[in-house]
Amino acid sequence: METKILIADDEKGIRDSLQLILNEEGYITTTVSNGSEAFELIKNQEFHLVISDIKMPGIDGMELLEKCSKISPDTYFIIMTAYASVETAIAALRNGAYDYLLKPVEFDDLLIRVKRLLDFKKLSDENKFLRQKISADVDFENIIGKSEPMKKVFRIISQVAPTNSNIFISGKSGTGKELVAKAIHYNSLRKDKIFLPINCGAISENLIESELFGHRKGSFTGAVSDKDGLFKVADGGTLFLDEIGDLPLNLQVKLLRAIEDKEFMPVGGTKSVRTDVRIIAATNQDIYEKTKVGEFREDLYYRLNVVEIKLPSLNERREDIPLLVNHFVSKYCNEMGKPVLGVSNESMKKLINYDWRGGVRELENIIERAIIFSTGNLIEVTDLSDNENTSVNLNNLPDSLKEATINFEKEHIKRIIKKYDNNKEEAAKALNIGLSSLYRKMELMGIPTRPIKE
Repeated sequence: METKILIADDEKGIRDSLQLILNEEGYITTTVSNGSEAFELIKNQEFHLVISDIKMPGIDGMELLEKCSKISPDTYFIIMTAYASVETAIAALRNGAYDYLLKPVEFDDLLIRVKRLLDFKKLSDENKFLRQKISADVDFENIIGKSEPMKKVFRIISQVAPTNSNIFISGKSGTGKELVAKAIHYNSLRKDKIFLPINCGAISENLIESELFGHRKGSFTGAVSDKDGLFKVADGGTLFLDEIGDLPLNLQVKLLRAIEDKEFMPVGGTKSVRTDVRIIAATNQDIYEKTKVGEFREDLYYRLNVVEIKLPSLNERREDIPLLVNHFVSKYCNEMGKPVLGVSNESMKKLINYDWRGGVRELENIIERAIIFSTGNLIEVTDLSDNENTSVNLNNLPDSLKEATINFEKEHIKRIIKKYDNNKEEAAKALNIGLSSLYRKMELMGIPTRPIKE
């Protein structure tokens, strides 16, 4: 994009000289002889940079700077003056000028300053755009849902986000716990700091302490150097502890101390490390019940659960299904370049009445698959079938609810394990459950731990 520079000076010779030099460098320049003309142009045009004399008839450079900061805050200013003084420079910089030049202007010095300032502006604008994009992607107002249960969730997020309180998110797999955690972070005072997620069930028990709190060189076999843990990396930001129910009991004590004391001891360390992190924990388990049987520390539960956000399952907000379906159809049509406009009425009825055990994630997977295999402008019921020829799809589930859910869950787990080449950790991540939870389900359902080659 072409860079537009406005030059304001009551001396024609200076205006013309600056314009000639800047034009030769490829900048688009406009010149005016006083502050009033400059202000009128800035009101109606966009300029990346204004180079203004500080002493001009009518509106002087300082007044022009002040007025423009209100109507065009993204426009950068360089102030020029022949009246050199520290006080003038300080006043100009305090009013929002980005640089200060003395007359007579050295042209080489001017070009260096202009280039440096415009490079800085470009970087600043890019960062601003990225921050806005991230915020838009995770803003709770953009989480899809207009049902009453989701409106309640939105209200809670808007109240808790600006605080530093720890948050506890509960809900079944596929309800969007991480998305809500991100919405809280990016609407908080910590939004310019890091949001760091970790799945407590996807890391082996002998490594998770090092992942969370770091270690010192030589503290165990393989510790060839010092390593900062996630508590240190997330300093100033938000640490999202997903599947907190899978955290081993011995680490629950250390986590509690880290939260309460705002410091922790790395593995093999001798000196505590201070940290300031906000904790958002999440689970699809009944943690309160786990505290009753001694599988989760009650004191840690209450320390984490300052505010609880209970996410409704997709089955509890069926009125949001058409919105979600349309969103996913649009998303995957754009990605794949398919001309699908939506789903047929019969397909929508099937989707609304289906038992969504996998939540929004399962719905998204079905729509993505349907877009792949659809040959028309509408997704028909036949497009909703599982085209990998597993024994479960939307049309051939058993009548018995109990049999249907067990059948579906077993086949779905088998399919995901097969999809990830028998990599249980990757499969657990895809299923959004802990690794230990996956092994328990496999054992209960009689799924072999060896590679599935069906």
